[in-house]
Formats: sequence, structure tokens, C-alpha cells
Amino acid sequence: MYKKITLLALLTLSLNSVAEMNTLKKAINGSQRSAEHKARDIYRHPEKTLAFFDLQPSMTVVEIWPGGQAWYTEILAPYLKNHGKLYAAHFDENSVAPYFVKSLAQFKQKIAANPEVYGQVIRTTLETSGKLKIAPDNSADRILTFRNVHNWMKNGQAENAFKIMYQALKTGGILGVVEHRNPVGTKQDPEALSGYVTEAYVIQLAEQAGFKLVAKSEINANPKDTHIHPQGVWSLPPSLKGEKTNKTNFIKIGESDRMTLKFIKPG
Repeated sequence: MYKKITLLALLTLSLNSVAEMNTLKKAINGSQRSAEHKARDIYRHPEKTLAFFDLQPSMTVVEIWPGGQAWYTEILAPYLKNHGKLYAAHFDENSVAPYFVKSLAQFKQKIAANPEVYGQVIRTTLETSGKLKIAPDNSADRILTFRNVHNWMKNGQAENAFKIMYQALKTGGILGVVEHRNPVGTKQDPEALSGYVTEAYVIQLAEQAGFKLVAKSEINANPKDTHIHPQGVWSLPPSLKGEKTNKTNFIKIGESDRMTLKFIKPG
């Protein structure tokens, strides 16, 4: 009897896992995603990345600073729509920084244009004074941040950002971080003006806030990236800023070499 129950439980778990992966595949392949965004999948590996963060469709998730294009929101919103909850912690509504103003306006327009997909997304704010909350304290199963750490470092906000994420995450919850990666041994510019950050520096920031590193992944690594470009990471796709004569070479490199780190909020 014990073996039969165990096998049944394992079979049920396996079938549930397959169903969840199919749901994720459906979100990734859905018509709500633009062809331009789908073309970035070869660099950003959304299915493998979200699976590495152990994402489940019934979870409460906070996506940090989804930007104007809402690249990951296009996947997370339909995936979590029926059984989970998605907070999009965006820029401060009162910001006067041109990039923040434009990005937030684009995001709001995108969300409003497709209520069938995005109608249940809860927009909050990450502003590092801590006056506003990205989600209720200890409520999130997952907090996900994609290529944001360098922005916080540039503005001297990184330590506070990690503290805020720690506060919103449940005990046992996972913080998933994807960030442009400096090579091991590189002396880290505290403002990360190139856009690149060492893994050691990100781990230090997370551990200072109370997180514990669970695992690393090479899912989003790019060995073609030399890490030395005239405009930093923005020389590479999709930005392709700066020297137009090298555009072909930058396209051949692809998007930046990236770390993928999984942290837990310990009990």
C-alpha cells in the first residue's frame, strides 16, 4: 500500500509539473507577445529562467521595474492570471526623470490596451526611500528582477532596494536575479556605469539584506561577450547604441553575458 501511494503521489506530482510547464509554454508562445520580444528569447531563455526560479502559476509574484516594454510581464501576467497574483513594482509616479516618466507611461498604456491579459496586474512602486511598498510585507512567494541592479547602483540605491525586496518576500520565498555580468576578478565600479556587475558584488548586496544564495545558473551566459564596449552593455542588442560601424559585430555577439542567481529568505 505504501509503495502504491508513493507511486501515485509521484505520478500526480509529475503530471502537475507537466501541466505547469505547458501553461508556461503557452504564455511564452502566446499572441500577447510581440514578434520583436519573442526574438529575444534566444538570449533571455524565459522558460529555463523561470523554471530555475521554481515559479508556479498559483504564486504571488513581484516583478521589479518591468520597464516600458514589459518584456517579462507579457509572460508572467497570463501565466499567473487564473491562480496567482502579479505585482508590477514600477517607477515612482512622481518622478521627473525623463526615462522613468516615459517608461511608466508606456507600461500603463500597454497594460490598459489589453485588459484580458493584464487586467489583474497590480501596479505598485519601487522607490527606495521605503515609503511605498512593492507588495504587503511577507506576502510574495517570488520576487524577480531582470537587469536592474546596475541601475540601483548608479543611483546609490542598491542596498535599500534589496532591503525592500527582503521585506516583501515570505520566509522561504525566492528572489530571482538576472544581471549583466562582469568577469570574475574585475574591480567593480560602485556605480556600474558600464552596466556590468560582478556576481560577488550582487551576492554581497543580497546577503547584506538577509538573503542566502541557493544556486547559480549559466542559463543566460554569453561567452561571446568580451565585456568591453564603447557604450558598455548598451553597445549590444537590443540597444545598439554608439558606434554604428561596429553594429554588425555587436549583433554577432548578441545580448550581454548575464548571471542568474537564486536567493532564499531564510527562516
